[in-house]
Amino acid sequence: MCILKMRMTRRLEPIPKKTCHLNVNIDKGLLHRAFSVFLFNTENKLLLQQRSDAKITFPGCFTNTCCSHPLSTPLETEEQDAIGVRRAAQRRMKAELGIPIEQVTPDELRYLTRIHYKAQSDGIWGEHEIDYILFVQKDVTVDPDSNEIQSHCYVSKEELTQLLEKAKRGEVKITPWFQLIADTFLYKWWDNLENLKSFEDHDKIHRM
Repeated sequence: MCILKMRMTRRLEPIPKKTCHLNVNIDKGLLHRAFSVFLFNTENKLLLQQRSDAKITFPGCFTNTCCSHPLSTPLETEEQDAIGVRRAAQRRMKAELGIPIEQVTPDELRYLTRIHYKAQSDGIWGEHEIDYILFVQKDVTVDPDSNEIQSHCYVSKEELTQLLEKAKRGEVKITPWFQLIADTFLYKWWDNLENLKSFEDHDKIHRM
């Protein structure tokens, strides 16, 4: 069960993952909570993944380190400092990338801000999310689940720029949320990995 954000209220409600990703429901305004993790190693390179072709939404697309949803459970709906979302990110980095849970703790994940976006994957499936942006810099062990991820790599800023140029030419596919973040905030944040506190904005939701 994902977390449905009720419009015009602060209430959160459980919603089946399938229900909140159907375009027919997105068109009615269903909006759910998600997160995007950006993990950098000590060489300042960003870990990217290419989503499995078995994914329902945006199969085969390159994207940031880990993108998923907190669950509608007491541990992952806790609001203080987005601790519930950060716990969910730890869980999913283990599930998708095989990163041992002790290597990246919730306390090490820095919550920067939120974005709100909507995107269709195909005629049936799509995304409509309040996406919490989480950053961490650490060397980790990666052992991906092939059902989730078909490839992964660390990239420099220059290599990411080249990848995004390939996407513009139609040579590779990029997830829409990653494209939006790369086009707006990512490079500025990347240049300030040691000073991210000044970029924290927990009050604003950036509408994209």
